[in-house]
Amino acid sequence: MKAEVVLLYFTLSHFGRAAFPFEPSPITVVEEKYTKIYPVYVGVTERDIISIHQLLILDRSLYIGTSEHILHIDLDKSFTDYMTDRKSAVWRSSEADEEACKIKGRPELECRNFIKVLLKRNDDTLFACGTNAYNPICRHYKVDTLEPEGDDIKGAGRCPYDRKDNNVALFADDNLYSATVRDFFRKDILIYRSLGDKPKLRTVWADSRWLKEPSFVHAINYGIYIYFFFQEVSVEYYGVEKIVVSRVARVCKNDMGGNIAMLEKEWTSFLKARLVCAVPGDTPFHFNILSSVTDVFRLGDQDIVLTTFTTPKNSIPGSAICAFRMDDIDKAFAGRFKEQKSAVSIWTTVPDYEVPTPRPGSCAGSESFVDYASSNDLPANVLKFLRTHVLMAESVEPIGHKPWFTMTVATRDTMVKIAVDNTAGPNGDHTVVFIGSENGWVLKFLVQSNGNGFLERSIFLEMMNIYNYERCRYNGDMGIKRVTDLQIDKKGGALYVAFTHCVIKVPLGSCERHGPCKKACIASRDPYCGWANEACIHLSPGISVGYEQDVENGDTDGLDDC
Repeated sequence: MKAEVVLLYFTLSHFGRAAFPFEPSPITVVEEKYTKIYPVYVGVTERDIISIHQLLILDRSLYIGTSEHILHIDLDKSFTDYMTDRKSAVWRSSEADEEACKIKGRPELECRNFIKVLLKRNDDTLFACGTNAYNPICRHYKVDTLEPEGDDIKGAGRCPYDRKDNNVALFADDNLYSATVRDFFRKDILIYRSLGDKPKLRTVWADSRWLKEPSFVHAINYGIYIYFFFQEVSVEYYGVEKIVVSRVARVCKNDMGGNIAMLEKEWTSFLKARLVCAVPGDTPFHFNILSSVTDVFRLGDQDIVLTTFTTPKNSIPGSAICAFRMDDIDKAFAGRFKEQKSAVSIWTTVPDYEVPTPRPGSCAGSESFVDYASSNDLPANVLKFLRTHVLMAESVEPIGHKPWFTMTVATRDTMVKIAVDNTAGPNGDHTVVFIGSENGWVLKFLVQSNGNGFLERSIFLEMMNIYNYERCRYNGDMGIKRVTDLQIDKKGGALYVAFTHCVIKVPLGSCERHGPCKKACIASRDPYCGWANEACIHLSPGISVGYEQDVENGDTDGLDDC
């Protein structure tokens, strides 16, 4: 790893060899004096900690999962300085659970119930899980009243024990797919399916070929698969120090597990591949730490995801945005397998003639498994191969084989969260990407495609200083400025930016800041803004009044300076 750091420095220092991307400047910088007027939610609690972990927009409501509370904000209500919750559910750990937590040696401050899962189960029901003083628990809540519904459910395998552990969860066909730490000592980290009509399945326990110290980032329901995005300690690259790489894994939604002889209660379709986000060159500069992933969206004629990557803490600071086609991800899973013959062997590619038929990792009833109604019926040699071969040989390369955008040591900031609106503007024909940073800034880009999902060019529209020191302070604690979540409310024209201690409502377009200056309004090239009635206004979808804007060129010829 020390050698890798030296190579990274060489790459940054020799631009001719690596052709490091140029970092453009934004058209507009929105300073704190403008953003400090944005409404802020700081939470309500009688105790001495607030820790926001989950945001969920459902219909015209924003639900916030925090310490000991699930909170509801009406998105149609107008706020000035502070946002207030319409209703809330108080969910505290019992005194017995808190005492047991302290006996286990955990700090009193951590022996609370931190909400780490907050999902829509159906039109009437929310599903939530909390750490519950290191004894995780889940329950259902009524959407309209936030009253608990039914009996509590054990949270092990569905919610982490520690609020600092990353986890992901989603419902697909009323089955819960989760990826988390399953035990108090962090020995069992798994990808798990439960609660629905399909059998409970999990990754193989204590097998580093399947998962090795993973940290989960996102999960996506797409087609016949569930995709999991995470980082983990590499098993194929090893040396004196740990090397962390980013992965995408895939399981079939109709996976029923193996049989009594092999993989009986475990996935028979689990495969994983490395995600690569690197500046190309003689010595590529790798961004190995995956920090955020969007849901799948359409760009041109391709389904893609956008991701944020960073460098390790002991490396040269930097972050990057990479775009991946879902077709390229699936192509990697259709490629060659990698294997390690023995514990001391290097990893090599499995020859095609050694891969059994039907092809391991496919879904029953599709592709080469068309003759198999269930994964329970798979031949023994296929299950045996799957048990020890889950890593693909080919990595998934980003669109264009390079990052779409980078920030390096010169900017002294790191991109950590991402959200996308691919129907931006009054006609819904633009794609805008919002990126949250470690230092409380939000970056806004207009992206354009050549029709094949390739990001042909991007326009750096705005850089907004969002974190509000005065309003986000809690009990004298200034908190941290790292953006923890981004959620877009299209109908309300707002971006909700979450930090540990607060949530800030940010307009999708800073149109009013241009005021009566037509030249500034047109030059902004912002799809959300247009000139109408002698002012720069926010353009809602389907707006009926006439307006002027020039997103493509920002042509201001003939317009007076202001």
